[in-house]
Formats: sequence, C-alpha cells, structure tokens
Amino acid sequence: MDSLRSKENLNRFESIFGKTKELPRLFQAPARINIIGEHVDYLGGIVLPAAIDFFVQVYLRPNNTASYNLHSVTYNETVELKKPLQPNSKSPWTDYISGVISEIEKKGHIVPGFDLLVDGNIPQGSGLSSSAAFEVVTGYAIQETFGLVISREEIALIGQRAENNFVGTKCGIMDQFIIAVGKKDDCISLNTSTLKYSYHHFELGNNEFYLINSKVKHSLKDSAYNNRREECESALVKIRAKYPKFTHLYEVELSDKELDECHLTNEELKRTKHVTSERERTKVVIDGLETGDFKTVGSSLFQTHWSLSKDFEVSCPEIDFIVDSLQSLGVTGARMIGGGFGGCVLVLDMKEHFSKIDAVLKKSYQQKFNVEIDFYKFQISDGVKEISI
Repeated sequence: MDSLRSKENLNRFESIFGKTKELPRLFQAPARINIIGEHVDYLGGIVLPAAIDFFVQVYLRPNNTASYNLHSVTYNETVELKKPLQPNSKSPWTDYISGVISEIEKKGHIVPGFDLLVDGNIPQGSGLSSSAAFEVVTGYAIQETFGLVISREEIALIGQRAENNFVGTKCGIMDQFIIAVGKKDDCISLNTSTLKYSYHHFELGNNEFYLINSKVKHSLKDSAYNNRREECESALVKIRAKYPKFTHLYEVELSDKELDECHLTNEELKRTKHVTSERERTKVVIDGLETGDFKTVGSSLFQTHWSLSKDFEVSCPEIDFIVDSLQSLGVTGARMIGGGFGGCVLVLDMKEHFSKIDAVLKKSYQQKFNVEIDFYKFQISDGVKEISI
C-alpha cells in the first residue's frame, strides 16, 4: 500500500477517534502465495509459501478504556466492542479481532482497550489470505503496543486459533505462519506437523510467478472447506484402525489393495489420494526450484491443480477453464491456490510470454463467463512489521 493511502488513513483515524498526544502506530501484514503443498497444512504436510506485496494495515492506539473501538475502511463502518466478546453477525469482520484478543487473553495476557482502523489492498475472496493477514497484523500490533512477550510463531498460532475457535473456519497454520515469519525474496518450507521451517532463496532468471484472479469470490467459512477437512480426518481414523503407525494422513504410504481394506468411502479415498500424491510433488518442486528445472516444477503445478480439481474437488468451472487454457497456451505451469471454490490461479512462465497470455486469456474468459479477469504481478515481501509514520 502506498504512503499516501497510509497518510489518508491516519487522518481518517484521527477524525473518527480524535487526536491525542499519543499518535497511533501503523502495522502491516502481507498476503501470501503457496507454491506447492495445498490442503495439507491441516494434515501434517509440508508446504512452500511466500509472503507477497499486497497488504492489510492497521493503525492502533491505546484508549485507556475497557472498549475496543474499531473502524473498517473497506466497509466504512465503526463498531464498539466490549467484553465478554461474542461473534458479531452484523459486522462479521470484527470477529477476527475479537478472536485474536480472546486467544491472547487465554494465554494469560490482558489486552487493554484500544482504537483500531483497518484497511487493505488484498482482494477479498481471492484466495490470497486477507483473513490470516488481518489476524496476524492485529496480534502483532497488540503485542508491540502493549509490550507483551509473544513470538512471531506464537502470533501465527494465535491467529489460527482465532479463526478455528471464534470465526469457525478449521484452517491450517500455513497462512498465518508465513505472514508472521516471511522474509523478502525468500519462501519457506514449513513442516506443519512440527512447525520446523527453513528459508529458501530461488533465482527465477527469465521466469516469473504471477497471479490471475478468476473474480469468483470464495468464502472458506461458507464453503465445503470444513467438509473436506472432516473427510480427511475420517479417512485417517479408518486407516489408523488397521495401520496405527500413521499419525497424519500426509504420512500414509499404502498400496491400492491395502487402502481398499480400510473401507474408505469414495470421497475419503479421493481425498487421501490427493494428499499423499501432493507429498511427492512437493519434494519434486523444491528440488526443481533449487536446481532451476522449471519445466519439472511447472509440470508438478499442473498435476497439483488437476488433483485438487478431480480428487479433492475444491475447484470450480472458471478456475479449471483458466488452468486448461494456460496449459493449451503452453505456459510452464499453473494451479489454483488457496482454499478453493474460486479465487486465484498461480502461474509460472517465461517473462516474455506474458503479453500474449494476457491478451488471449482475457478475451476467451470474457466470452465464456462475461467477466473480466485480473492479472497480478507481485514481489516476495517481508512478513508482518511496523511501518514508521
């Protein structure tokens, strides 16, 4: 977000909440992409995310009261919250803040009253994780403002628990984690079972990643996301009844005959097939990026997409059309990213191909769906931080 917009929001903050001797502090959290490892972050899998330069920003200032006064620029709405904090059906965007406050206080901290203004340029419903960015920036701003001793990794876990327990989406840890610990020009490989992670720096040369927004807005809260998680959990229960050595679905290595003996439903079998095949693709992609074998990386991205579409069943006709078209146009690789049911496609291709892809796909998509898609170029950025004003 540009500095002019940040300054406008400072003026907006002071016009809504008043001026005091203490200036509000400005905090910023990025969006994220995940290169490989989709729908495995709640199943003990390895993921390869990076923070990117779309942001949620909050201004926060203590108000020496027992109230939390909140303003959303996006919704042009001001809401006052008091304890005990409850889900707010009239202004559901406040649930992310309430959830973070509640989870911080469960850890034994006290969160005094404050005034907060939030704004952002992450396209909502795009699958770039605006909700996780909101949770992480809120937790980080509270921690920094009130001098609480909470690590970045714990802020990520607080954000995840806020979404699980207060908002009601059973998301994994990946989004919040990369937003909390991201580093400019690096992605991380994160073991979501142990939370061990390492930074990876990749030189893309004449290649680039970019995003295509299908303009199909998804809401994980309202989608079949939780159903997919339940299907994976029930599959693991049945597998563990016969093979108790497996702690996570991601670890399962069984033949078709052995899986057949576990009496999985057709849906459970398909979900298991995606998760276990994604494990192998993730290894291939990490190796390929490190050695510059972009053709192999791209092939794995396509394989992941069609696995997500056919076996995990979290795509939609618009997204499948984009990926199928890109494959026909000869791009290096592409796949849906995020929870699914809409949002964005991640593309890996040669930089010189972009102008052709842009023109052809915009036209064909408009003709088929009567919607104009957006293309987003991005840079890999730092995680959550304070911005000096």
